[in-house]
Amino acid sequence: MLLQAALDGFGIAYLFEDGVRAHLEAGTLVRVLEDWCDPFPGYHLYYPSRREPEPALAVLVDALRYRG
Repeated sequence: MLLQAALDGFGIAYLFEDGVRAHLEAGTLVRVLEDWCDPFPGYHLYYPSRREPEPALAVLVDALRYRG
């Protein structure tokens, strides 16, 4: 909804660059406050490795590894 609102001209949206890259390249969106936005290096996930993770956590870890 934030992306669509920004595309419709309703204001500023704080979104991940990966999700709006095509719009930035097409010029339908522009960056604002770029000097104050550090690059996002990615997610960090900390969990105890000494024991077997719960199945839901194992699925999440596998999904995040796949995307990276």
